Amino acid sequence: MARHIYSCPLRWSDMDAFGHVNNVVFLRYLEEARIDFMFRLAPGNGSPSFSGGSVVARHEIDYVRPLVHRHEPVTIESWVTKIGAASLTIAYEIKDPDQVYVRASTVVVPFDLEAQRPRRITAEERSFLEEYVDDGMRSPGEAAAA
Repeated sequence: MARHIYSCPLRWSDMDAFGHVNNVVFLRYLEEARIDFMFRLAPGNGSPSFSGGSVVARHEIDYVRPLVHRHEPVTIESWVTKIGAASLTIAYEIKDPDQVYVRASTVVVPFDLEAQRPRRITAEERSFLEEYVDDGMRSPGEAAAA
């Protein structure tokens, strides 16, 4: 299984009154990592994949430990835990080599901007996403069904 690695800089404005990264800012970090991951397929070879749009259907986030401002970026690892016909689930860890700050997941739905409706995942997109599937990660519902 491959993981997408994104190096995310911390900004002074990310801090809250308590001196650590505000909980809402972590969603921005996840967005940066997700966009960097999903759009890696399209730009290099002119593929239209994922460039037509996508929407977030759900976020789940567990705040494990506070992250305080520093000059070094934090690492965001992303991988795919589920690929459906018209949605995918991306999992993340925001971390340093020896510490996890956040564990999260996002359900993403490819979206046809012209038709203003969800669309199915293409064969090209599925092939790209399958390179990042973590077969060992199962949600509680998936584990019970297996």
